[in-house]
Amino acid sequence: MAAEIHSRPQSSRPVLLSKIEGHQDAVTAALLIPKEDGVITASEDRTIRVWLKRDSGQYWPSIYHTMASPCSAMAYHHDSRRIFVGQDNGAVMEFHVSEDFNKMNFIKTYPAHQNRVSAIIFSLATEWVISTGHDKCVSWMCTRSGNMLGRHFFTSWASCLQYDFDTQYAFVGDYSGQITLLKLEQNSCSVITTLKGHEGSIACLWWDPIQRLLFSGASDNSIIMWDIGGRKGRTLLLQGHHDRVQSLCYLQLTRQLVSCSSDGGIAVWNMDVSREEAPQWLESDSCQKCEQPFFWNIKQMWDTKTLGLRQHHCRKCGQAVCGKCSSKRSSYPVMGFEFQVRVCDSCYDSIKDEDRTSLATFHEGKHNISHMSMDVARGLMVTCGTDRIVKIWDMTPVVGCSLAAGFAPR
Repeated sequence: MAAEIHSRPQSSRPVLLSKIEGHQDAVTAALLIPKEDGVITASEDRTIRVWLKRDSGQYWPSIYHTMASPCSAMAYHHDSRRIFVGQDNGAVMEFHVSEDFNKMNFIKTYPAHQNRVSAIIFSLATEWVISTGHDKCVSWMCTRSGNMLGRHFFTSWASCLQYDFDTQYAFVGDYSGQITLLKLEQNSCSVITTLKGHEGSIACLWWDPIQRLLFSGASDNSIIMWDIGGRKGRTLLLQGHHDRVQSLCYLQLTRQLVSCSSDGGIAVWNMDVSREEAPQWLESDSCQKCEQPFFWNIKQMWDTKTLGLRQHHCRKCGQAVCGKCSSKRSSYPVMGFEFQVRVCDSCYDSIKDEDRTSLATFHEGKHNISHMSMDVARGLMVTCGTDRIVKIWDMTPVVGCSLAAGFAPR
């Protein structure tokens, strides 16, 4: 059944539906159970819990299972009701949940990593469990035999993972700020390309297989959209968070991107507009506006008998300018700058008032967010973090649509 879209005011806020408390340590992952009033959580307190909504409206744990090591990552496949839990000791454990979500049976343990597991994805078509870890590798194991099929090592911790189920391409973000695109095979892999653009470690990735867009969030507080399908290297920069971007979810139907940061910020970006690519910063030995030398340009400083100036960059045109020629600040949402950034005087004068109209809405989750996931079909979002609290939100007032039952997210 196709999804119905009902227009709603864009200025509304997320509605907090429920707050779940009970974990004794940070909640590392929380996933909504499709078509059920239930949530699966994994925590540093070494427990995995399944919470079901009771008649009272409160969520109570129907399953409470203690692991041997703190839980660091989780994946859930609803059709087969299989849960994969990554642990701090590097192991991935598989469980099967009963139809009424009141019982969970252990299936097997996968010795996937030698250190903390950071992300897990399960592919039913290939029967692979793919994971990344702080042992600087991505591994894929066969869920039928439990055997290791392959590994690929990086130069730094592998922090996040996305996977294209049709092509078997894996996207791996790491702590160096690099994203590696790999083609996984049964017993080998090949590196397709690497993406570099962030100035901090990659914290989260989201892959949209329909438009073939990759979104990355990092500790530099920014988001980059990579146009993988276009193969032109086109990238869009989104800056609106004030802390590490921890989770992403792209709503393909409404062309909106939902992002969460560790300070509790929730942003909804309108991607259904024509955006401009941020320019590459130009390098120069002197200001490209007034031609005054920068402080390392000894020759020009000597010739002109002037002191060298500090180099800055205009975020709109990318030119190297001095502080006097870039004294003004402006937002420029079409280029992804939702808050005021440095621009040169000529670019400032060229920006009209309508150019400053925001292309995103920003909301406060009022708790630390380390992980977020969405049930797109119902417009629900769940957030969790180091404050040990899990929050369930109604996002339909914000994303501007109500999705009828029957729409299946990827």
